[in-house]
Amino acid sequence: MSAEKLLAIDNGTQSVRALIFDLRGNLLARSQVPIEPYYSREPGWAEQDPQVFWKALCEACQRLWSMPGVDKSALAGVSLTTQRSTIINVDERGQPLRPAIVWLDQRRTPGLKPVGGIWGLLFRLAGMTGTVAYLQSEAEANWLRANQKEVWDKTYKYLLLSGYLTYLLTGRFVDSVGSQVAYIPFDYKNQRWSSKSDWKWQAVPVRPETLPDLVRPTELLGHISAEAAAATGILEGLPLIAAAADKACEVIGAGCIEPTTACLSFGTTATINTTHKDYLEVIPLIPPYPAAIPGMYSLEIQIYRGYWMVSWFKREFGMSEERLARERGVPTEALFDDLINSVPAGSLGLMLQPYWSPGLKLPGPEAKGAVIGFGDVHTRPYFYRSIIEGLAYALREGADRTNKRSRLKIETIRVAGGGSASRAAVQLTADIFGLPASRPHVTEASGLGAAMDLAVGLGLHPDFETAVREMTRVSETFEPNPENHKLYDALYKRVYLKMYKRLRPLYDELADITGYPALD
Repeated sequence: MSAEKLLAIDNGTQSVRALIFDLRGNLLARSQVPIEPYYSREPGWAEQDPQVFWKALCEACQRLWSMPGVDKSALAGVSLTTQRSTIINVDERGQPLRPAIVWLDQRRTPGLKPVGGIWGLLFRLAGMTGTVAYLQSEAEANWLRANQKEVWDKTYKYLLLSGYLTYLLTGRFVDSVGSQVAYIPFDYKNQRWSSKSDWKWQAVPVRPETLPDLVRPTELLGHISAEAAAATGILEGLPLIAAAADKACEVIGAGCIEPTTACLSFGTTATINTTHKDYLEVIPLIPPYPAAIPGMYSLEIQIYRGYWMVSWFKREFGMSEERLARERGVPTEALFDDLINSVPAGSLGLMLQPYWSPGLKLPGPEAKGAVIGFGDVHTRPYFYRSIIEGLAYALREGADRTNKRSRLKIETIRVAGGGSASRAAVQLTADIFGLPASRPHVTEASGLGAAMDLAVGLGLHPDFETAVREMTRVSETFEPNPENHKLYDALYKRVYLKMYKRLRPLYDELADITGYPALD
């Protein structure tokens, strides 16, 4: 038997999955190990023991080998995709010096010395000083330098989760260019560590020698070490090929390699991504991230903690659906679809703005969530539908900004992520966008994207055009309802787009009075 099966490891926020695909993109085996996303020692903190991620990875892999039909000798190689922006400080032996700071962490370090010199002057002239100060305050490295100097001074390597797991798998301090999404001195335009003169070294003064070596997606990160083989059961010496961060892998796993096809991710952070050959900043100083295709860019606009609101609603108001789902033996999401479908499009004017957590720009750090138009006709199903509609409005606004900046029009959308399991949510999204919305043939789109990087890297597919043609396909397409789209278009243009501008002064007053969110 030729070794043409692909092992993709996907370390997400809620779980670690070990996935085996074939060269047609069929998911042959899947093992999933839930993880606790984080714990909090202080309000707003989100940390986790790095060993939690590694142990879950090992367990997920070990479970595969006992599954019917799984033959580890048929594996051609391994690829890895992970959650973004989770930081781990390690010593020379690769041992963590403190808990990982998870991407959901909200600690900040205000009042830092501003970027000076010619860069400081340029930022003042461009009116970007506040943006840079916000970036500085958000950077985990600045908090560590200010509050845990002994850890910072002992840090041998400053790694993202992807780099940490790569070290444990190969024994090498190396990472993929496609995984570099964080507050680090990375040159997103040239996709390498920033040059010595770049302002980012002032804003986030990481020691260059603490950063890992970088390779591009599809290139070799290393080979599975003897220690990793013993822990995971993966064959020693198998190549580990660079993929990219989970969102970037999800984009190509959904088949979105053209700028006119957008990937909407209905995940913990809701995003809209398009793949581009050119470097484009939709918002100044907010770069496009590296795509899972070498040298290309994933232009992304995100709704931070977007589908968190769905989880919140389910926890606070969905007990009856969860009970009924258990009794009937059906997924809870199926009953939530019933909630959406039980009320009309537009929720009789109940409008929701999904800014649950402070942002950087559009919305700004003062933003809060808002609901307007509430009346005595609005019941629980109306509120749930307005949540899904609000997220779709926000993603459409991202599409409009992308269209304007790229001068290309998004023509079709693919919907991935956990929320895409809801047929009602995908149909509603098609109606709001006025575009056909399709779901990929597998729910594990990020894992599939990592497998595609692996297939191209090993030469099992000659290029990404072939990999997309052979490994991705649409399972179902939802056409927009013209009447619903007309209604949504009016609500979007005449109400939703005006909400933030009109509410912003009140958000500023709320922050000033309550101290939340802290804006200094």
